[in-house]
Amino acid sequence: MSGDTDLIKLYSARILELAADIPHHGRLPGPQASVKRRAPLCGSTVTVDLSCEGGRVTDYAAEVKACALGQAAASVVGKGIIGCDLAQVTGARDALKDMLKADGPTPPAPFDGLEVLRPARDYKNRHASILLTLEAAVEAMETACAQTACN
Repeated sequence: MSGDTDLIKLYSARILELAADIPHHGRLPGPQASVKRRAPLCGSTVTVDLSCEGGRVTDYAAEVKACALGQAAASVVGKGIIGCDLAQVTGARDALKDMLKADGPTPPAPFDGLEVLRPARDYKNRHASILLTLEAAVEAMETACAQTACN
C-alpha cells in the first residue's frame, strides 16, 4: 500500500496545476517544423509545432495527450521555450534526462520549473512521458534550423 501512497504523493498539487494550464496548447497554422513523439510504454503523445528566426524559437505550440507528469513538463516547456536557441533547448532536455536518471541538477532557466518533476526519478516508467515535449522540441528546432540555416 505504501507504493500507492508514494504514487499519490508524486502527483502533487503543483504538478496538477501545471498539467491543467499548458501554455501554447494546440497546433500552429503554419509551423516551420512539426514533430510528433510517442512514449511506447504508456502511449502518451506530444506534437510540437514551432518556427524559428535567427536561431531562436519565435512561435510554438504543442498538442499534448499525456499523463499529468507529461502535461506538467509540457507546461513548463511552453512557458519558457519562446526566445530560446537550440543549445538551450537541447541543454534542458539533457539536464532533465540526467535529473530523472541520475538525480542530476535541475535544468537551467527558463526550464528550472521542471524541478517539480524530480520525485518522478523513482518511476522509470514515467520518464519517457516527461521527456516527450523537450525531445520533440529539439527535433523540431533541428529541422527548422536546417531549413533556415540558423545553426
